Amino acid sequence: MITHYEYLKGLLKKIIIAYNILTKLEDKPGDLNIIKKEILKINGFFHVFINKINTEKFQSRELSELKSSFENYLDSYSFDKEIDTMASLYSDDSDRLKNMRLKIIESLENKKLIDNISYALEKL
Repeated sequence: MITHYEYLKGLLKKIIIAYNILTKLEDKPGDLNIIKKEILKINGFFHVFINKINTEKFQSRELSELKSSFENYLDSYSFDKEIDTMASLYSDDSDRLKNMRLKIIESLENKKLIDNISYALEKL
């Protein structure tokens, strides 16, 4: 049976995997669908993590700080409208794809969010 910590560790690994996919894209036509899918995954994993931390009694400071960081991220960043606009107008424009992808990556790196996720993974 999987423990709560193993479950949370799995979520954090999936966030890192989705982030790595975003960093490795080459801004080709069709990449906007991948960008949208990966950011939706990341946001979903953030929500699941927050809900799991809310329902369980975790004593880990790193997990509590991550929960707070995830809540802040979800409150501060939303790329849905921009992605939808790009889908209908600029989905084949590699410069706009690159700009959108880099803004998403920058938002995930803001306040060392990805670094904190990696650190928490090591601690779990």
